[in-house]
Amino acid sequence: MKPTLFVLAAGMGSRYGGLKQLDGLGPNGETIMDYSIFDAIRGGFGKLVFVIRKDFEQDFREKIVSKYENHIPVEVVFQDIHDLPAGFTCPEERKKPWGTNHAVLMGKDVIKEPFAVINADDFYGRDSFAVLGKYLSELPEGATNDYCMVGFRVGNTLSESGTVARGICSTDENDHLTTVVERTEIMRVNGPVCYKDEKGEWVAVDDNTPVSMNMWGFTPDYFKYSEDYFVDFLKDNIGNPKAEYFIPLMVNKLVNEGTATVKVLDTTSMWFGVTYAADRQSVVDKIQALVDAGEYPNKLF
Repeated sequence: MKPTLFVLAAGMGSRYGGLKQLDGLGPNGETIMDYSIFDAIRGGFGKLVFVIRKDFEQDFREKIVSKYENHIPVEVVFQDIHDLPAGFTCPEERKKPWGTNHAVLMGKDVIKEPFAVINADDFYGRDSFAVLGKYLSELPEGATNDYCMVGFRVGNTLSESGTVARGICSTDENDHLTTVVERTEIMRVNGPVCYKDEKGEWVAVDDNTPVSMNMWGFTPDYFKYSEDYFVDFLKDNIGNPKAEYFIPLMVNKLVNEGTATVKVLDTTSMWFGVTYAADRQSVVDKIQALVDAGEYPNKLF
């Protein structure tokens, strides 16, 4: 069974401004998402599911979904801050979504096969989709608790315009994830890659340290774990308007309990993305260079 690609496209784009998921950056106005989907199709994925906000459904269907429908089956689901388990009501002061793992939960009714989760606004590169598609497509039928993530080398994931947030990963001797710690400020400081720790001090890490770029592979049993744990999360956080139910929170729990394993897949792909408005021209130039090198056709779809 071919795996499904689940694209998280409900983000606010707060640091960049506007719906950056729809920003044309390729030579024919292609979005970053177009390149991800092109790479996913040639990496063996068989279906697309997007999670978006209901308020830009029409724009999204006209500008995005219409491009892919003749190439791969497409479904759209919606993330809403009021979509909570029985017994919970969204507080009035809550304005932002409940986080990436809440977005993942929105796919539970339409995804019944192994699936990958990616951000809409990250350029992941061809190799990352190849290694992820291969792992998911080779899982035995009915496999459970056997997950994976693409571990990008941190030195390949920085922005020239400021700090970035990354999940810094630790692995065991079998390349299985042991921990992923979200670090919200990472950049080069006088040469080495560093993150700011809880004390506000810069800590250096090796350029090849694997980091999570929110490129995960799961089997459908992940939805049930996520539903159950979301209830616990809300009990502790319903009154915190900024608390978010992130994927690494769920993954860490399953790994620490010994419930699931997460294989960290190495990739040579260079990540880039529009974290800040100042990144935009650099991304345009990098995409054009890949087209010029023959990595992508001039027109994708």
